[in-house]
Amino acid sequence: MTVEPRRLAVLGSPIAHSQSPALHAAAYRVLGLPWQYEAIEMTTAGLPAFIGSCTPDWRGLSLTMPLKRDVLPLLDSRNRFAELTGAANTVLFDSTGLRGFNTDVYGMTEAFRSAGITRLRSVRIIGGGATAASAVAAVAALGAKRVAVSARSPEKLLGLLDLAEQLHVDLQADPLGAVDDGIVPDAVISTIPGGAELELDFDRRTRSSAIFFDVAYDPWPTPLAASWLEAGGRVLSGLDMLVYQAIMQVRIFVGGSPSRRLRGEASVLDAMRAAVGQLPANA
Repeated sequence: MTVEPRRLAVLGSPIAHSQSPALHAAAYRVLGLPWQYEAIEMTTAGLPAFIGSCTPDWRGLSLTMPLKRDVLPLLDSRNRFAELTGAANTVLFDSTGLRGFNTDVYGMTEAFRSAGITRLRSVRIIGGGATAASAVAAVAALGAKRVAVSARSPEKLLGLLDLAEQLHVDLQADPLGAVDDGIVPDAVISTIPGGAELELDFDRRTRSSAIFFDVAYDPWPTPLAASWLEAGGRVLSGLDMLVYQAIMQVRIFVGGSPSRRLRGEASVLDAMRAAVGQLPANA
């Protein structure tokens, strides 16, 4: 059977640092698919015209900052987590139209699970954007009932408060500098871009006992990740999340469903890990 070449891309701004092309190229090579996946610099203003210009050979898009929320009005349907979080990082072109998915939630939960963390109670999240919404959904899926969010504009966190209520999570909104409320969380998650300057002072007790999950991976380590490592704490980088959210994207692009596992998925995942310099999960 002849497999038709298809086009895919990751869109965002800035996008030059993205590891998504390496991840997807590794996956399609193992799967024997002659598919092309590239990185394209894209702003909010240019997104509608770009999607409208995509020809029938396009199969899908990965979306990063600042497009995860901006794409929603352009979609014909959204999966549960895209609807719940108000953010879609994956678009599938198929016969029913543009289908939007959120694979970030899966990427975060699987990153925690791969580190042996299957349950959380209390979490602090830094940042209040689209990725923070995915973080709230992810930690709720791992059992967290108390989430504190530190953001530059706490008054803009109404969407997260609504999300937390739907997930039966007690959410506390704090200004960005407020990181110590007397409770040491099980985990601290930063959803801030890697190059952003942050003046956050977590005490040594928190840094040595709470696992730190930074969704950034370039540059690495981020200042917060370095401070955790200095204190002897555990750190997860954004590459852990990136690999797992990408394997779900590959499922969507290849099989049309996030729950339909790939043929030889373990080998695909190992190839994707190797493409970004990670060891296999069972190494």
